[in-house]
Amino acid sequence: MKLTGYRNLLFAAALSLLPIATTSAHAAGTLTVALEIDDGSWDPIDTFTLTWGRIGSNLYDGLVLRGPDLKLYPGLATSWQFLDDNKRIRFTLRKGVKFHDGEDFNAAAVKFTFDRLLGPEGAKGPQQANYTSIGSVNVVDDYTVDFILKNPDPVLITKLAGYGAMIVPPKYIQEKGDTYFNLHPVGTGPFKFVDYKPKVSLTLEANPDYWGGAPKLGGLVYRFIPEAATQVSELQSGGIDIATLVPISLIDTIKSDPKLEVESITGPDVVMLRFNSADGITKDPAVRKAMIEAIDRDAIIEQILQGNGKPIASLQSSLSFGYDPNLKPLPFDPAAAKAALDKAGVKPGTNVELSFIGTNATFREVAQTVAAYLQAVGINVSLKSYESNVYYTDLVPHGKTGPLYQYQWGGWTFDFDNTAYLLYHSGQFWNPYIKDAKLDQMLEAQRATYNVDERKKILNQIADYTADQAYEIPLYNSNTLYAINKRVHNLPPTPDIRFRFLDTTVE
Repeated sequence: MKLTGYRNLLFAAALSLLPIATTSAHAAGTLTVALEIDDGSWDPIDTFTLTWGRIGSNLYDGLVLRGPDLKLYPGLATSWQFLDDNKRIRFTLRKGVKFHDGEDFNAAAVKFTFDRLLGPEGAKGPQQANYTSIGSVNVVDDYTVDFILKNPDPVLITKLAGYGAMIVPPKYIQEKGDTYFNLHPVGTGPFKFVDYKPKVSLTLEANPDYWGGAPKLGGLVYRFIPEAATQVSELQSGGIDIATLVPISLIDTIKSDPKLEVESITGPDVVMLRFNSADGITKDPAVRKAMIEAIDRDAIIEQILQGNGKPIASLQSSLSFGYDPNLKPLPFDPAAAKAALDKAGVKPGTNVELSFIGTNATFREVAQTVAAYLQAVGINVSLKSYESNVYYTDLVPHGKTGPLYQYQWGGWTFDFDNTAYLLYHSGQFWNPYIKDAKLDQMLEAQRATYNVDERKKILNQIADYTADQAYEIPLYNSNTLYAINKRVHNLPPTPDIRFRFLDTTVE
């Protein structure tokens, strides 16, 4: 397969093959965006969160770009070709690109990026697992590199449009060190780093020399606001232009303000309650199924989400490759749930902890509702909340959760592989409890073929198998929700809110 062209769509400026001369057009206003999490490091290999990706997509470029239409386009690579029976991928690189510090982008930068990602430094973070199919990166000449694959990876090109493999500057990192780079990032993207105030804000300015054309904004300010109500308050007062954390309860309030609007579109996020399937009563699949049957998820979607979500039977939205519309979730059946718990020997009044992140008001209401449903079939649920960084860096990966724990997955590749492999395969960072040889075999089999139909068949089987094993309670596919000030123009709806603010303007 060889890709050499792309269509001129909504984000044409990002994909222009010719640099555009600097003009005064880019120096027109600053856009302020509120994000829920400050990841604390701006190194692409240190994080997994979509909130980081929303910033990183403006600071950095990957070899491949994904547009708001979810299609893939050339980025720092102008073309790529699979060779040697799909064991080698040759990338032709874009010429004339410079990092923000003036360093040249070339094949050496690509090799440095992936050697670092796949080496000891990358092993410290969660991104390395996405790229382990790459055995080595070989420089052919200054603008040609070969990726030598040690095993097949049919999703690799899609992953390269993510944010773990964004290209970083070799000389800058070698001279300044990783710690400095974490807090003073340099990429090739449309915006350049200016200032970082931990837990407060990150400020960027337009890159007038961007290879895809200078942004029309003068700058970007990301403010870290973990409370949804505060984001909305700041949006109403004009303190921010985009709120990415919108509580369902305030949607009507936002819509009533003539200066503001709300976007609610199908996105990749799925929300679930995962089980500790290794210990306690939730080790039993029959108990897990009973707990699923005890919860009326349709009611949660309608009453708590106010319809801003969809039911799911597996951990993917309808946008995901591998989605099976014929797979239906277990029905709400509290009588059957109670009978199954009795049969399994679960005594009425058994206590179960539900671990969750406390800052999300909507999920807190969901958790309280789940607790009420489970209490109705004889299980007492204690709710225990955690700060998000502790939750994702310590609690979940080290298996310190309660028998039930909240999990939200962004599905950033829009391919079920990247969700299923990382959440189900034995030994993965985000899978502290499941060790299932049959499941491992299926996960590996779908990665071993480039046949689209065969992959889809296996991914459907994985979804069916994991649903039958009841490894989690699939709650819902939450709509992508964000609120925006109408002074912002030229911002196409984007399912994962990974905006690239190239053609965007503010009044």
